[in-house]
Amino acid sequence: MPSDQQAARAVLVGVDLGPGSSFDPTLDELSLLAESAGDVTVAKVVCKRKAPDAALFVGSGKADEIKMLVQAHGAHGVIFDQALSPAQQRNLEQHIGVAVSDRTALILEIFAARAQSHEGKLQVELARLQYLSTRLVRRWSHLERQQGGTGVRGGPGEAQIELDRRMIGDRIKAVKIRLDKVKRQRGTQRKARERSGTFRVSLVGYTNAGKSTLFNALVKARAYAANQLFATLDTTTRSLYLGEAGRAVSLSDTVGFIRDLPHKLVEAFRATLQEAADADLLLHVVDSASPVLLEQRAEVERVLEEIDADTVPQVLVFNKLDMLDPSQRPHALRDEIEIGPNLRVTRVFVSALTGEGLDVLRQVIAEHAARLDLINSGVVSTLPDGSPVPFSGGLT
Repeated sequence: MPSDQQAARAVLVGVDLGPGSSFDPTLDELSLLAESAGDVTVAKVVCKRKAPDAALFVGSGKADEIKMLVQAHGAHGVIFDQALSPAQQRNLEQHIGVAVSDRTALILEIFAARAQSHEGKLQVELARLQYLSTRLVRRWSHLERQQGGTGVRGGPGEAQIELDRRMIGDRIKAVKIRLDKVKRQRGTQRKARERSGTFRVSLVGYTNAGKSTLFNALVKARAYAANQLFATLDTTTRSLYLGEAGRAVSLSDTVGFIRDLPHKLVEAFRATLQEAADADLLLHVVDSASPVLLEQRAEVERVLEEIDADTVPQVLVFNKLDMLDPSQRPHALRDEIEIGPNLRVTRVFVSALTGEGLDVLRQVIAEHAARLDLINSGVVSTLPDGSPVPFSGGLT
């Protein structure tokens, strides 16, 4: 294994399983994930299969090719862009001779390293424990059965794997209890904000779309922002004063979304993502310079639907205007775009880095806040984009 000062050298593997499966032929995103985890990519392998091989996922021939690449580059490990079963992971490690992990494990590792708040750390720990519990299928086959005896936990003959599973199960229960307490505290804080009548805005978007940079530019905050995947994980909320409306609104920066986000992470981070579901307005930040922006937008919309935030009014914020070629620049910084059947939303082009378009975005937020005031007073019943009111009480 590499020393603390030496980055781990990794071989990346992607498998095209045909229509309906997620596949990145460039493996660029997986490479960025590996970089975020402190690894260095030394080789990439892509292949196509009709279905995963039950034992080695890629088949024995491709596994031999990966093994030769590992030996040729002196790699410390192999990372798959798809999720591996515990048996496939174990078989690949035995076949190739180095540690093997998958996309899920990589994302969990990054989240564990980046979480800062007490709640964030608990949520990541829960997700990692739930993931690890599925890896205990004969993982330590070299361990013999425990002898046990009077007063020894587990009783006579209990296998080490059973002890491990029980310990993880106990820890999962303990973490869930602590998380429930934190959720109740957040619920109390959320109700207090609702009673105050504060207009709540949440930034959502694909990871590395520039949400934190935009957040800092709008509220003059110092939230950590970097050109890397999952630079920030914990929700940060600040007050944003809108001179256009003569009022302040609440602005929250949430965790970035990503393709194939581990389901356990979606569950574990539901409390954090609840900021998006409870918002009065979502600013869906899109990397306008990304060659796969349509796919990234679709993934964000899918997760928003999963956390019941798809009915919240939305503004598309096409960020990184400064990175577009002059021929790609829009004719206007504000227009409308259709995102579904009979559903049009406002789109604003901005550069969080240079500040271009931020005044237009502020005006759009002010319009939504003003319209909601009119809704609350019973003057109108829809928001500027024609979307329904996202409240369950007091309004019809």
